[in-house]
Amino acid sequence: MGSTSYSTKKTRFKGYGASSSDKSPMIRRPPTVICYICGREYGTHSIGIHEPQCLKKWHIENNQLPKHLRRPEPVKPVVSSIGAKGYYDLDALNESAWQSAQSQLVPCGICGRTFLPDRLIVHQRSCKPKIPK
Repeated sequence: MGSTSYSTKKTRFKGYGASSSDKSPMIRRPPTVICYICGREYGTHSIGIHEPQCLKKWHIENNQLPKHLRRPEPVKPVVSSIGAKGYYDLDALNESAWQSAQSQLVPCGICGRTFLPDRLIVHQRSCKPKIPK
């Protein structure tokens, strides 16, 4: 019974004394931070481990691209601290990191969709211009 969640138990026994007005407890996710390079979410402790590795991988992949698809190194967004305790506005930090990651995308010259540069090369093999009717 250790792996059965509370909401499963409640649903299973609904109608046997549990009222429909009972609310399951709200499950809060731990805070996450978005990587400014790849746009993925990481925990507040693991982002410090991820970012240097992600930047290293970014450099390797960027150097393997044709010269016309190479991009400048992404710059970590700066978000000023708020309040006397020095906490960061996590929403503002995540929004600026997301915008930074999205700016790394390159549009297809044919259809206009955006891709990471290494995926754009694969996409362009099959992308055909639309034939007017």
